[in-house]
Amino acid sequence: MMQFRQALTGAGLVFVLGLVGCEEAPEADAVPVNEQLGVHSYGYARQIDEPAGKAIYEEYCATCHDGGDMRAPHKSMVRLMSAESIHKAMTEGAMQLQAEDLADSDRVRVAEYLADERIGDSGDVSPPAICTGEAANFDMTEQPVWPGWGLTRGNTRHITADKISINRGNVADLKLKWAFAFPEALRVRSQPALAGGALFVGSHNGKVYALDRDTACVRWTFQASAAVRNGIVVSPWTKGDDEATPLAYFGDLLGYVYAVNAQTGELVWRDRPDTHPNATMTGAPTLYGDTLYVPVSSLEVIVTRNPDYECCTFRGSIVAFDSRTGERKWQTYSVVDAPSPKGVTSVGTTRLGPSGAPVWNSPSIDEKRNQIFFGTGENYSSPDSGTSDSIIALDMETGAVNWVFQATVGDVWNGACSSLGGGDNGPNCPEEDGPDVDFGAGATLATTSDGRDLVIAGQKSGDVYALDPDTGALVWKTNVGRGSLLGGINFGIAIANDKVYVPIADVIDGSGFPGERHPGMHALDINSGKILWRSPMEDTCNGRQYCVPGIAVAATASDELVFAGGIDGYMRIYDADTGDVLWSYQTAQDFTDVNGTQSYGGAISGGAGAVAYGNTLYVSSGYAFNGLMPGNVLLAFEVEEETVSAPETE
Repeated sequence: MMQFRQALTGAGLVFVLGLVGCEEAPEADAVPVNEQLGVHSYGYARQIDEPAGKAIYEEYCATCHDGGDMRAPHKSMVRLMSAESIHKAMTEGAMQLQAEDLADSDRVRVAEYLADERIGDSGDVSPPAICTGEAANFDMTEQPVWPGWGLTRGNTRHITADKISINRGNVADLKLKWAFAFPEALRVRSQPALAGGALFVGSHNGKVYALDRDTACVRWTFQASAAVRNGIVVSPWTKGDDEATPLAYFGDLLGYVYAVNAQTGELVWRDRPDTHPNATMTGAPTLYGDTLYVPVSSLEVIVTRNPDYECCTFRGSIVAFDSRTGERKWQTYSVVDAPSPKGVTSVGTTRLGPSGAPVWNSPSIDEKRNQIFFGTGENYSSPDSGTSDSIIALDMETGAVNWVFQATVGDVWNGACSSLGGGDNGPNCPEEDGPDVDFGAGATLATTSDGRDLVIAGQKSGDVYALDPDTGALVWKTNVGRGSLLGGINFGIAIANDKVYVPIADVIDGSGFPGERHPGMHALDINSGKILWRSPMEDTCNGRQYCVPGIAVAATASDELVFAGGIDGYMRIYDADTGDVLWSYQTAQDFTDVNGTQSYGGAISGGAGAVAYGNTLYVSSGYAFNGLMPGNVLLAFEVEEETVSAPETE
């Protein structure tokens, strides 16, 4: 683990791919990020030279994984997996049959070429302790603490007073309780779920864990096909029903959605909602009643850098499943019209469109109106579909579109648009060339103190919108940050007590977003959109490689506190009324985990926002993605001798 972190800190490469990162890039000189005139790099130069692995890949694998087989995940997807995970897929997983003629040494070379790391470089992590005795038992009197990723049906990320005992008076007493290191991991992107005395969380190498919350021993593990980048959702049960069989739901990098027995980890059902080779799951699924709503995004923007690639064919969607059986109920695409030929590029490659509008976020539930809300990203190819960079409301039962609010018209962009840093756009870059201002963060449904419902959404542009949930009409709009390719607002706002808490990244990345930067936390009045306070983030990086100030993680709020980690590795807790920082902790450091493993934290980013229950705060640290600091730990902090009663579930 330490070996690879040190290798990463030796090179930087300026190349931006918005929310999704980048695949293999040309060789580059080792130039520290903060010496590049203050411009952040979104990628890494290659760390190893593996010509034999490249040759084997091109002979045996490229025919399918370079786009020849629509059922096979594209090479750009596989590159986001660890070397160990790729090797495991070829020896005992989904690619075992296809790789049976390769010697194991050749499989190792292919895995190392694709992952750009040696097997073992992600570190030696001691096998986790298996729970015994009471720690191994699920407490069926403790129902799921929250209904899903957003902590409320409307995804407000508000922890109500009955769920938390950390407050202004004792927050300064938070101390590290334990650290849990994920094997074969360089990033931690799965937000934990809490139920039955357990903590459920996914990892970079595709393993999902049920941990005892007190000791972090392992109750069970489940191996997914690839990295689990979204939060876990656990189905509710009747309190005290020892015969109940709750399920845990999640998705993986390759676009599969899973339902497993929450008490044993045994697979109940699995499906791939979209067969596109670049389809993936980034947002957590949303569970309501007997229906699981699954958001589908993609990494097709990456492969557009290849001038021979016919761009583009992916369309974002929401897929509704029967939550117990996995039977599909309906699928609604964010781009209504299927892509069709729209001419050719400058090198004669067919252009296809419209496409894109991926769904990066977890849908919100509007029980009163029987609808769900979600946000979309940019179109990948022309023409503008009218549904990109939009908030969309669907009927929960049928998937019919109730309304669409498009925030930015004409945002058509993909990875071939590489003019950042003075480069030339590739043939697949559409004429519009951005500005790439997705709704990476989901739409939230909140009720004001005077009883008015509002849909609140934050965009990568740094704008926050309030909409009428009945019609989608704009109520107010406030610009909070200037935006960057990591946001503005990247993965989620929080709402509590008539305040909207807005995390802003505003990274200096040369992307040309105009205006003044405002990295940090901000609060708005929910009724008017007026900025109530700003809490600017100081630059604590001091030249540290892959470190930048800003907040690109989903925020969380209680009645008194706001929780948000920084790209600089600091976990900060703010006073909800003033924005003052009441507590901070640098997670980008070395840790000895509960199993005696030397591990480390890094940048805090993505959808894995901090969550707190009772006297304990859980923080994910590490984000080797988009040129940010790697790490592999889940941290638990607690205020000693503070307790809270077990939650009551709706």
